[in-house]
Amino acid sequence: MIYILEDDENIRKLIKYSLTSQGFDAQDFALPSAFWKTFEIQKPDLLLLDIMLPEEDGISILKKIRSNSRTSSVPVIMLTARDSEFDVVTGLDAGADDYVTKPFGMMALVSRIKAVLRRYEKSDSQKEVLDSGGIKIDENKHTVFAGSKQIFLTIKEFDLLLLLMKNRGNVLTRDYLLESVWELSTEIESRTVDVHIRTLRQKLGEYESNIETVRGVGYKYEN
Repeated sequence: MIYILEDDENIRKLIKYSLTSQGFDAQDFALPSAFWKTFEIQKPDLLLLDIMLPEEDGISILKKIRSNSRTSSVPVIMLTARDSEFDVVTGLDAGADDYVTKPFGMMALVSRIKAVLRRYEKSDSQKEVLDSGGIKIDENKHTVFAGSKQIFLTIKEFDLLLLLMKNRGNVLTRDYLLESVWELSTEIESRTVDVHIRTLRQKLGEYESNIETVRGVGYKYEN
């Protein structure tokens, strides 16, 4: 099930039609209040979220979703007319899995949706439990422990830590991290990687030094 939270009726109905014609189940909402009522009962497989909304803006909604451990793993694609680099980075930094600017083609949107969903369809047999340097990350349960304390990460923070730990001791460039975690080219400023590393380190607390900065190159997990 894909939820569509978009106040423009024409866009909302066109998206829903395009999704259902491609075999997806979709439910659309014009107002955040209506969305929250349904969201609290049933989580979607993916949320298409407009930024400029009545009642509550999309970034605020996204932050609420990411801050709740029950809903933090829901994939979210932002839909917006704001196309500046700053707005794109703001959306990604808030935890969006992708950012689609208006106007957009329906088939291109469906392709982006499929790409995001593929990231979440990795079979459990391929998932790992990594334990290194006091950090334990369970890819299947989507949990992270720093020492004996469980910490709660956004999807991007989780994916970033997982990628670094899977490549322990190897330096990963900012461009590689951006393309691997966000599946975006370097046309998006790589500063978003630095922002996520900073917040990730803050959450790791005393274990923050496990993530090392390699000046002029990128980052590595070493411990």
